[in-house]
Amino acid sequence: MSSPNAPIVVRAVLFDMDGTLVDSTGVVEQVWGVFAADYNLDIEAILATSHGVQGIDTVRRFAPADADHLAIAADLMARELVSTDGIVEIPGALDFVASLPADAVALVTSATVSLAELRMNLAGIAIPAVSVTAESVTRGKPDPEGFALAARRLGVEPSETVVFEDAEAGIAGALAAGCRVIVVGDLESEITIGLPRIRDYRDLSATVSDDDAGLRTISITL
Repeated sequence: MSSPNAPIVVRAVLFDMDGTLVDSTGVVEQVWGVFAADYNLDIEAILATSHGVQGIDTVRRFAPADADHLAIAADLMARELVSTDGIVEIPGALDFVASLPADAVALVTSATVSLAELRMNLAGIAIPAVSVTAESVTRGKPDPEGFALAARRLGVEPSETVVFEDAEAGIAGALAAGCRVIVVGDLESEITIGLPRIRDYRDLSATVSDDDAGLRTISITL
């Protein structure tokens, strides 16, 4: 974990799902492995770029140009909905999310509603009332649309939020929206330089108070 500095003070908190709140690595690798085998593709190349983006975008990137991309993506989604072994919360995620004001939390995920509901339920984490899923946006991560939409639905500016993200695409989208970012996990790239980082949520704490203007704030201590 990063060395603690001054608390991060925001008005709302946005969470990615896979790899951030929910550990679904095994399922994701299994499903994309089937896709790679079907089309004789490099699974390592797929896994290196697919995390955090919508499945259809990865299919369009790697599948043959003349293939039925929508049908392939639908088949992959069907596989994900029945592949549930090993899906658990990232340690401490349940308690940390529960410690935050419910009306100041949003989920911003590249997953569909059905997949988000399934995986969050398996991890034991309630889905926030404000949830931006694949169906909510016209452009998936790394586009900032989803994060900007979540902030707007929460009634705050993106600059007043912090995003917990583990993937390059998600971090890029959050920063482009004007959000602050806390990296979850081991991702190391140019985009993560200087960003605060956690391995999991077990040592995090959040304090809720009002600022001088009477607005509620959330102080997160790493």
